[in-house]
Amino acid sequence: MNKEDAKIEGRLHGEQIEPQTPDSMLMRLIYMLLIAVMISFAQTVLGLATIVQFVIMLVSNREPNARLAEFGTDLGIWIAKAARYQTAASQVKPWPWTELD
Repeated sequence: MNKEDAKIEGRLHGEQIEPQTPDSMLMRLIYMLLIAVMISFAQTVLGLATIVQFVIMLVSNREPNARLAEFGTDLGIWIAKAARYQTAASQVKPWPWTELD
């Protein structure tokens, strides 16, 4: 595993502070609905970023924009953390309830 892969793996599965007490089922449902809306918005942003990156690569001789690529990585990690909460693989809520690492 290279250094970049290890960094991403740490962000996804590294130590996270689990809540002291679990949320009630009603609160979890509310969080799940809010996160579902946020995931839908994130997918739209991802689609737009994909189109913009493709256009950039067309005009810059196949060179991607590094900042946009990093944004895509960050967005993917957020979506993964949100999916882990949605499927109860984790009790840690994604940003904005926890820090965006």
